[in-house]
Amino acid sequence: MSAFVPLVALVLTVLVLAFKAWPAIRVNGAHFLVGSSWKPGNVYGAVSTTGGVAHPLGSSYGAWPAIAGTLESSALAIIIAVPISIGAAFALTERLPRWLAEILRSAIEVLAGVPSVLLGLWGALTLGPLLANDVYPIVANHMPNVPFFSFFRGPTGHGEGLLTSGIVLALMIIPIVASTTRNLFAQVPALPKEGGEALGMTDWEVGRKITIPWVRAGIIGATVLGLGRAFGETIAVAMISGSLLNTITPNIYGTMGTVAATLVTQLDSAFADGTGFEVRTLAELAVVLVVVVLIVNTVARIIVRRTGHLAAPVGGVI
Repeated sequence: MSAFVPLVALVLTVLVLAFKAWPAIRVNGAHFLVGSSWKPGNVYGAVSTTGGVAHPLGSSYGAWPAIAGTLESSALAIIIAVPISIGAAFALTERLPRWLAEILRSAIEVLAGVPSVLLGLWGALTLGPLLANDVYPIVANHMPNVPFFSFFRGPTGHGEGLLTSGIVLALMIIPIVASTTRNLFAQVPALPKEGGEALGMTDWEVGRKITIPWVRAGIIGATVLGLGRAFGETIAVAMISGSLLNTITPNIYGTMGTVAATLVTQLDSAFADGTGFEVRTLAELAVVLVVVVLIVNTVARIIVRRTGHLAAPVGGVI
């Protein structure tokens, strides 16, 4: 019976959120997913009624900036964290002396246990200003003025924004992906790797053609775990993203918001709405986050099923 507890908890959570959000879904409609306004309206003034649902006059909500910020910051975190994590796992299992590998493994475990609020505070007070003053201007000024790279040009701000959020999220993801990948690498049989070395393969070729393909599905699963952490991270992102509600950042340095950060920053003020409509809208936003996470996990499972059978012994990949 205990095996069904997580499933029951997930189903009940989604049902409660959907029930709470249903009045807001009826009023906001499909515009909620593509709109960019976040206006509670006059919560102390006249009340309007739409489809039998009461809400403050002038209220208008759109979640697209928060959705876009969540996808952008999570994608940045994955792009930064996954190569570092795989490299760290490979070094810990294949290259470093045992005593040094144990020290670094302990450091990764300590990083995993650091509260997110401390990383957010460090990002807001130290990392963000340092990057904004000494790193971002150099990158922005030397990027070519072409369509793709224009996203890396423009004002660099004061350290709050998309890139800083992505870097801090990457630090949170690295322990998850690196620890899981290290355990996977440790389970790869020694014989295929030794066979590759005997055939004249370099360490890089052994890792690329034997070790990584052997555990490809597991690495994808570890990446999805890290992505779930990035999607749901709240306090740290709220502290360093700028928590901008109604605008998509024009460049990689600009302030933005995410779904999780919007939930935590707007919940307190939402209780001022006597109609309860803003709280219901936040519940709708939470439903959107759950749907996004479920879609990502479903896609990841499909990828794992299609790539898992590709792992083969050394004779099948050289």
